[in-house]
Amino acid sequence: MKNGTDTVRIETKNSIFHVVKGIGIAYLTTFLLLFVFSTLLTYTNISENVIAPVILIITVISILIGGSIGTCKIKKNGLINGGMIGFFYISMLYVISSFVQTGFTLNLYAILMIVFSILAGMIRRNCWSKLKKYRFTIDMTHQV
Repeated sequence: MKNGTDTVRIETKNSIFHVVKGIGIAYLTTFLLLFVFSTLLTYTNISENVIAPVILIITVISILIGGSIGTCKIKKNGLINGGMIGFFYISMLYVISSFVQTGFTLNLYAILMIVFSILAGMIRRNCWSKLKKYRFTIDMTHQV
């Protein structure tokens, strides 16, 4: 028979695994979307002025996907876990950037990226759980 502390440890390990999985999926999605975008930039006449907004959109989409897949099986603290996916995704990205890029600074764009990343993870997780509850409610009403 498991006691309360064993259950908490298992849930914590599960949450950590799902957060790491979400971050990995988010980075994979980012890589694929950036590859597509860079190909479009190379072979079309798309202006380079769109690079910053497109990177922001790609980042948010990647975190939305990573957050939804990574946290879909977590039953408790979904907002926190989704926010952690966004926070760790962007934190790792900025740590790597600070090593690679000389003169790296934290500016308004970087702060916006951090805020949008955390919100994307939290919002997607919240919408996902609400949708699942809504679907379950609809299915239960039809089974009479």
